[in-house]
Amino acid sequence: MQKLDQCNIIFDFNDASGDMKSKEIKRLALHELLDYVAQNRQVISEPMYPRVVEMFAKNLFRPIPPPMNPQGEAFDPEEDEPVLEVAWPHIQVVYEFFLRFIESPDFNTNFAKQYIDHGFVLQLLELFDSEDPRERDFLKTTLHRIYGKFLNLRSFIRRSINNVFFQFIYETERFNGIAELLEILGSIINGFALPLKEEHKLFLTRVLIPLHKVKSLSMYHPQLAYCIVQFLEKDAALTEEVVLGLLRYWPKVNSTKEVMFLNEVEDIFEVMDPAEFAKVQEPLFNQLAKSVASPHFQVAERALYFWNNEYFCNLVSDNVDVILPIMFAPLYENSKGHWNRTIHGMVYNAMKLFMEVNPQLFDECSHEYTEQQNNAEAIKQNRQAKWDRLAALAEQMKSGANGITAGGAGGIVAPAVQRPSTSRGNSSVGSPLREGDGDPLSQESSRRMEQLRLQDDQRGGGGGSGRKDQAVR
Repeated sequence: MQKLDQCNIIFDFNDASGDMKSKEIKRLALHELLDYVAQNRQVISEPMYPRVVEMFAKNLFRPIPPPMNPQGEAFDPEEDEPVLEVAWPHIQVVYEFFLRFIESPDFNTNFAKQYIDHGFVLQLLELFDSEDPRERDFLKTTLHRIYGKFLNLRSFIRRSINNVFFQFIYETERFNGIAELLEILGSIINGFALPLKEEHKLFLTRVLIPLHKVKSLSMYHPQLAYCIVQFLEKDAALTEEVVLGLLRYWPKVNSTKEVMFLNEVEDIFEVMDPAEFAKVQEPLFNQLAKSVASPHFQVAERALYFWNNEYFCNLVSDNVDVILPIMFAPLYENSKGHWNRTIHGMVYNAMKLFMEVNPQLFDECSHEYTEQQNNAEAIKQNRQAKWDRLAALAEQMKSGANGITAGGAGGIVAPAVQRPSTSRGNSSVGSPLREGDGDPLSQESSRRMEQLRLQDDQRGGGGGSGRKDQAVR
């Protein structure tokens, strides 16, 4: 008990030369406690529980300062080196002692649960924001042991971890211990009983899938993908929701992130049921087609690596009627036009698989693609001709507008409409126009505008007359 009290004294390690002798005495005392619990039996008595928890709390529960660089740009966890805990020589031994204490055969949960409670768990979770990866690793083990020992805390621990994730996803996008918390959850998910509770399914859809949208995904993606796969192994019916969720958050311009998504999709393929694959094949391969066609060679290469996966190829072969029409165009275009030679060989292997599985469908897709390419130039020329006609029409109307003159006492009248000479002679500009008297310019405008509207029902001269009447008025 005296050793425990002795270890409650906290030293300032920011001053490396201060209290060196006292720091060493405390370190030795901590090691003595560790050896005492590890090597002896029947030594953990009921009065020890509050003293041990108190010693743990005094040494470890402390405010975690926000990460910052002394100068220059803001702290980036992906680029900058973490700041290590200066008091680690003491903190490490405290963690080791507490773990030995909990794991001891003499440990009694009934005695400990009044001290290791909700408040203790919340303070433990706050420490996961530590920059020191050594501390986060000990925290991961400690929280997992508490989850296993204290059945009364399990639901609270899961909810508290969810709250950390919610704050990370929707507010701060900054928390150092996301990977470690996901590691704990991967082990917890593995132990879920079947059928899955609604609470657990909501955790998948509201927490794990939205975690893909955070920009620092690379810091925890392997652990996140493992949790997703664990869920799908438990319940294959969740496949559609997971895949559509990934497609919803699929990166558009971040190639590194897109490669991570492709890695995860291949992991999902490994546990995907054929019946579930049929539900998601169309939206999934529409996205894979875009990835294959990507000018970024790492994205295209990673997508084409799918064709080296035997189970993936079997799924594709069974559903080639749907998949080949989606994939043919990007594969064929990459085989001819991609700048990276490695991609050419990988595209050839993918197309070879399709040719072997269904040569007739492959020929049909090839013929259809050729027709589309042959018609593409004609469509382009036709579109350009329409724009040229529209530009000419606009120029004619602009020239006509320049002829507006001032009349009367400053009144504005429309320019005289140029008509072919008729037996009636020249009529006054202001004379009313009868229906059907449309001028050639207005009639040509109506005709051209109708062509630009994909040549819908041909209208008569009424449209032109209406336009002219409006101009004259």
